[in-house]
Amino acid sequence: VQLQASGGGLVQAGGSLRLSCATSGRTFSSSAMGWFRQAPGKEREFVAGIGWSLINTRYADSVKGRFTISRDNTKNTVYLQMNGLKPEDTAVYYCAARGQYGGNSNRAEDYDYWGQGTQVTVSS
Repeated sequence: VQLQASGGGLVQAGGSLRLSCATSGRTFSSSAMGWFRQAPGKEREFVAGIGWSLINTRYADSVKGRFTISRDNTKNTVYLQMNGLKPEDTAVYYCAARGQYGGNSNRAEDYDYWGQGTQVTVSS
């Protein structure tokens, strides 16, 4: 399974970005997906996750109400819509996939496959 994240960039505070993560592999529709981020000098942290049932989503408290995770199983792609961006959202964002039929999780150690990361920078 390969994951390719894209959509990062530089945006002013209050702006929006949409990240995409295209995946290869035949098990995408039955794999939970997640977004994590890592800021300089900080540990990687969970941002959002979506189960393979599409309606099962979960978010870090810091992004609830601002970020939305979604997936399109016909395109093997998961998205992260980020609105109301803040400077503290600045980080490298990684998408990740669990093994087949793994449940929605906020723990990095539960994910088996990782993308290369895309940089998001929010200026004040």
